[in-house]
Amino acid sequence: MFWYENNEGLAYLLFFLACFFFYQGGHRILQRLMLLPSAPLELTVSKQRVILKLRNGDIIELVKGLRYFSDYAMKSFALTGLDMLGKKQQFIFHKGQFESSERFKAAAEALKMFA
Repeated sequence: MFWYENNEGLAYLLFFLACFFFYQGGHRILQRLMLLPSAPLELTVSKQRVILKLRNGDIIELVKGLRYFSDYAMKSFALTGLDMLGKKQQFIFHKGQFESSERFKAAAEALKMFA
């Protein structure tokens, strides 16, 4: 409607906003479904570091500033820290991405030392 009423600037703005929210929403959905290459697949916890293996084959070691955050319903938890290069990394783990709820609880218990 704005395009045909010689208000092209508003039409371009609305088209840009529609594309922006479409891309951001798609990225969020793909991230939640763990389909992106940066999605973690394996989690190895020790006292000094946490090692994450990603879907694309990369391995990230969180060695400094490790922090563990969980929600009250225990449906997900987050892990933040600095990797070997000093870059801050953040990961969110959901209950459904683990094979069973016992494995999810075991991972959460192992990470509680970083709370």
